[in-house]
Amino acid sequence: MTTREAIREVAAELEQAGCPSPRVDAEWLLAHVLGGSRTDLYADDRPLDEAELFRLRSLVDRRRAREPLAYVLGEWGFRRLILAVDPRVLIPRPETEVLVERCLAILEGVERPRVLDIGVGSGAIALAIADERPDAQVVGTDSSSGALEVAQENKLRLGLDGRVELRNGELLADAEGPFDLVVSNPPYVAAKDIDSLEPEILWEPREALVGAGRHEEIASAAKPVLRSGGALVLEVADGQAAEVATSLGMLGYVEVSTTPDLAGRERVVDGRSP
Repeated sequence: MTTREAIREVAAELEQAGCPSPRVDAEWLLAHVLGGSRTDLYADDRPLDEAELFRLRSLVDRRRAREPLAYVLGEWGFRRLILAVDPRVLIPRPETEVLVERCLAILEGVERPRVLDIGVGSGAIALAIADERPDAQVVGTDSSSGALEVAQENKLRLGLDGRVELRNGELLADAEGPFDLVVSNPPYVAAKDIDSLEPEILWEPREALVGAGRHEEIASAAKPVLRSGGALVLEVADGQAAEVATSLGMLGYVEVSTTPDLAGRERVVDGRSP
């Protein structure tokens, strides 16, 4: 079987399994097995050897079971970074790249900013900010020791060990302010909605997905550790921005604003400490 034949065969299997983007997934899986890019697959239509076919088959079987592609590959791209991911952490999403973009915009002109990421997960937000703002000092907290293990692995592999501190615990995890910015992508999927989502979602850690009222809880915890004029930036569910923005105003935050994602949905809410 050649590379192009493998792509066609795998894509057909994944389509039958109901995967949303079967051909793209097939290309990613085969490129991962061969150690190249998706473009490389079409440059050299060569036969696959037995070891390559065996490894491809094991990955395809996992994807056919609707295990997320990111977990099957063991890594996922986020802004300029390639992050290790597995079922201990959420898969970084494009909406969260918009969250980071908003954070970076807010930090423009702030020298040596101190940043707190509540619910650090894989480290995507904290590490992206540290990567793109080399003068920033970032603290990431998480109540999941498994998530912190993944974040620690990513921190080391990206060479950001000296500028990102990880803490195990709820909310602030005793991190001491003042901070110029507090950011979080908290659980916001309603429990009643979880079973109606794509099967891939069910592989992700439920405690990082399902929750209600966490935005207000985080906003309340963040306020005492923010500098005057410091910002809180939150990712929210589609349709939730107005409610969260109102909540921030009631808690005393000022200059509350929302930012749309690439599809035009309001997915980021921020406000400043007076």
